Amino acid sequence: MADVAALAGVSGQTVSRVVNDSPRVDPATRSRVEQAMARLGYRPHRAARALRTGRTQTIGLIASTLATVGNSRMLQAVADAAAARGYALVVVTLGVGSDIAGAFDRLRDQGVDGAIVLNEATDLVRDADTPAGLALVVVDSPSDDRFGVVATDHAGGARAATEHLLGLGHATVHHVAGPAGSFAAAERERGWRSALEEAAIVPPAVMRGDWTAASGHVAGVALAEDAAVTAVFAANDQMALGVLRAVADAGRGVPEVVSVVGFDDVADAADFRPPLTTVRQDFDALGERALERLVAEIEDRRDPAFDLIPAALVLRASTASPAR
Repeated sequence: MADVAALAGVSGQTVSRVVNDSPRVDPATRSRVEQAMARLGYRPHRAARALRTGRTQTIGLIASTLATVGNSRMLQAVADAAAARGYALVVVTLGVGSDIAGAFDRLRDQGVDGAIVLNEATDLVRDADTPAGLALVVVDSPSDDRFGVVATDHAGGARAATEHLLGLGHATVHHVAGPAGSFAAAERERGWRSALEEAAIVPPAVMRGDWTAASGHVAGVALAEDAAVTAVFAANDQMALGVLRAVADAGRGVPEVVSVVGFDDVADAADFRPPLTTVRQDFDALGERALERLVAEIEDRRDPAFDLIPAALVLRASTASPAR
């Protein structure tokens, strides 16, 4: 750092500010320091910095699994946001026999400054003792004073999907819900149920899946056997895909006879047959906000906060007014 300062004609403190991306450096000076760093091949030493600052610039991420589309997209979003802020990422999944306390221990052994917990794993955090001194943000959870929360407005998105189908003239909307115990599934069911109840419609029995297209197909087969079913809201796009196949196999056209809406807006949703009307989760915004909140807790000692990210209805060709 002293060599960089000498070559750039600045103080060591100025070099430190550039390295730490401080806004207190004018652009011309920053450029001169960065050119000196490049010429000398200087790179900050993470371990040395940790000794000086007490922080490793490393965060952890805990997920129950990375096999689901939502979790894998959240991992990518958090990884991108962490890299942009100069943080390394350590990932821990909760396999068979693993518990949240063990996951926290593994992350503490890695010297992380804080952790982000995703989706289904947040249920375990709410029932566990959170580690003292570890900054923590969970994605999709009720507000909690112990840690920061960033959540999609699942209920609002589900309500919009259900109101869209009712607005097209469907007498009711059937629901293929996600697994019991999932915060996102429960919130989406709540939004669907509240929209029906406000329209003075008794919600029909819920069909429950496990987020997979196969489970959506099983539910869809049962729904397709009932001629009174004209509208289905599935709690994610994979299950909606299974419903589309079941309805098609039963000879009932989508959307001519049955309208179908999903949730998430996965990359392939626009290429389903027909293109799927769905509710879009902004995974990039979730990842960025979760990382932003975690860094604020780590670097600025800010208190945990709650952020709700809107979900938007995306209209495509899988919904229409019911056949007369």
